[in-house]
Amino acid sequence: MSDTHEPKGPLARFLAAPPDGVAKTVIVAGTLCLVASMVVSAASVALRPTQAENQLRDKRVNILQVAGVYEDGVEVNEVFAQFEPNVLDLSTGEFTDQFDVETFDALAAADDPAIIRDLDEDPAGLGGSMEAFRMVYLLRDDAGAIDKVILPIEGYGLWSTLYGFIALEENGNDIFGLQFYQHGETPGLGAEVDNPRWKALWSGKQLFNDGGDLAIQVAKAAGPDGADHHVDALAGATLTSVGVHNLVRFWMGETGYGSFLERLTAGEVQ
Repeated sequence: MSDTHEPKGPLARFLAAPPDGVAKTVIVAGTLCLVASMVVSAASVALRPTQAENQLRDKRVNILQVAGVYEDGVEVNEVFAQFEPNVLDLSTGEFTDQFDVETFDALAAADDPAIIRDLDEDPAGLGGSMEAFRMVYLLRDDAGAIDKVILPIEGYGLWSTLYGFIALEENGNDIFGLQFYQHGETPGLGAEVDNPRWKALWSGKQLFNDGGDLAIQVAKAAGPDGADHHVDALAGATLTSVGVHNLVRFWMGETGYGSFLERLTAGEVQ
């Protein structure tokens, strides 16, 4: 006679357990979580190149927009090829061949202690330090002369660090445009930095006054240097406006692009 009470294996005992038992519930939930996490992780790894490509495209779109050469439906990479990237040494205001422009990443460089410098003053809220090199972009006219210069800028607003670009005319003084491509400011208030009407206010403004002093400001009313150097503050977003004011003046000043702008104004940048 066969033994009807032969011991069951682990799987058989698990399947025979009550469906509402604690052990079975924990095991099923844990297995589902493990499988789900594996699927999410695999998807994240698989999509990482696409995400990086989309981020790069978005950044390039913003460069085209701030330079005034973007149109809906345009082939972004094709138009972006018109721009000449250069790695700028902020301390000298000169371009350097120390880095490969194809692979240079300013944010990654910010983690390299060898090229980071401490700040005595940090009005832009950069955490007390900054990288000594930045990627800048030149747009030339048909004759090969510099038409516009695109400079990356960043600084703290109310809730977040704002990352963007400022486009200058070839004289290094007249602003063509300014816009941010990443921030976490309050929708309807600080996030109005994205409002086309506010961005349009920057066009035609001047960084420096007749005496060569940095005069650009974001404020409720124009200062002593007049309207040519004034951009209206955002209504109801005082701290974000102060943040934009501080970061623009920081990057256009001596610690930022000041040396480069002096060379640009003097016609020394070719």
